Amino acid sequence: MASTVTYKYIKQNPDIMEYIRRADKALEAQGYTEHSFAHVEKVASSAAMILETLGFDERTVELARIAAMMHDIGNVINRIDHAQSGAVMAFRLLDNLDMPASEICSIISAIGNHDEGTGLPLDPISAALIIGDKTDVRRSRVRNTDMLTFDIHDRVNYAVVSSKLRFNDSKTSIVLELEIDTEISSVLEYFEIFMKRMLLCRRAAEFLGVKFEMLINGGRIL
Repeated sequence: MASTVTYKYIKQNPDIMEYIRRADKALEAQGYTEHSFAHVEKVASSAAMILETLGFDERTVELARIAAMMHDIGNVINRIDHAQSGAVMAFRLLDNLDMPASEICSIISAIGNHDEGTGLPLDPISAALIIGDKTDVRRSRVRNTDMLTFDIHDRVNYAVVSSKLRFNDSKTSIVLELEIDTEISSVLEYFEIFMKRMLLCRRAAEFLGVKFEMLINGGRIL
């Protein structure tokens, strides 16, 4: 059964957009970095880039974009177990749109496995979502405008002057290339926050048959 549910349609669905908006508001109230439309659209773009580069079909790429757009809606309930609650929410929303069960399974599996505390890459869509999500580190995600009150998450994100996710020339490695202002945050502090996420990215890349590498300020870290 073919589906008419597309990434473009999801982006224009007022209910889904409201869940994304309210989930981000809930995180803002708790002091978390930005998880709104800028984040989910970047994750969608990165996940699509990964699968397109590796030669996956157009519909698989589209499902990865949809999963990325919806992956954080569970935060409207609670940050704890948001991946699992978000997957259940996504099931109801997509089932009501008459999406085929096979496609819903792919999307909710990816959403339910994107958190580094409990998640694993189970298929190409979940692997691409993991990498797209965990590599979105950038200054513009910091909401706090007072550097004197930055916590470690604010410092680490604000210290990232530039961030780029790409493949190497031979398409054998996915490379996260960061430029970090070490006057704001040290490389060690970055790994204090993101080590589990980077290790999950490596696992996801290996699932896709490639390596995961990190370059920070020109030097290879991972």
